[in-house]
Amino acid sequence: MNSDKPPKAGSRPWQLTALAAVVFVEAGLCLAAVAWLVFELFTQVPSSLSGAIFILLLTVLATVWLGFVALNTLRAKPWIRGAVLTWQILQLAVAIGSFQGYFARDDFGWILLIPVVVAVVLLFTPAVLRATTRD
Repeated sequence: MNSDKPPKAGSRPWQLTALAAVVFVEAGLCLAAVAWLVFELFTQVPSSLSGAIFILLLTVLATVWLGFVALNTLRAKPWIRGAVLTWQILQLAVAIGSFQGYFARDDFGWILLIPVVVAVVLLFTPAVLRATTRD
């Protein structure tokens, strides 16, 4: 099997498509965060301009990376398992931080935590593991 060709639409397991959808949604939310950070950068005075620009660039990179990973999830590339799991661990850390502290926001915590659980469960389903394993 040529690993450069995406799987046929009929041969792609629904779990892999659902995983890609979750990652696309996460990329979309990152894009919304980019828009919000740009808005804030032009309407508010940051305490550190270089810090604000750095956070914005980091968020842009994360958005592009997630979009790239989501596209390659549909192509059933083997390396996406590590990329998706790494992102979910990072997102889990932010979600846990959202539940605690002086500025705790349970709503943000749940919004971040639910896709983590769904993505990790889908990532380790036998169908996804088979689809993303090289022969």
